[in-house]
Amino acid sequence: MSRTAKIAGVAGLAGLMMTVAIVAVVRPQQPAPPPPLALPAEEGRDRLARELDRCATLTMPDSGCEAAWAANRRRFFRQEDPAPYAEQGGLAPDAEDAGP
Repeated sequence: MSRTAKIAGVAGLAGLMMTVAIVAVVRPQQPAPPPPLALPAEEGRDRLARELDRCATLTMPDSGCEAAWAANRRRFFRQEDPAPYAEQGGLAPDAEDAGP
């Protein structure tokens, strides 16, 4: 790299550092916003979390675990009530009516 390119690179870096310093001095200092408060979890969520922890260690199918995972999916996807056809393992009515 030539000497002129090195000088230009150093000058560009110095200009960038000077710009950052000027912006830092001119910009008004604002206090950092307070961290969000951690709200205590509801009892139902605590119970669900304990059940999911228990189910994570099981190797055999368990109906209680299946219900806990379904409740967790509903909570994650913010579904208020379970889909009636999904609970029974059937297809939705519009999927049954659809022909080939």
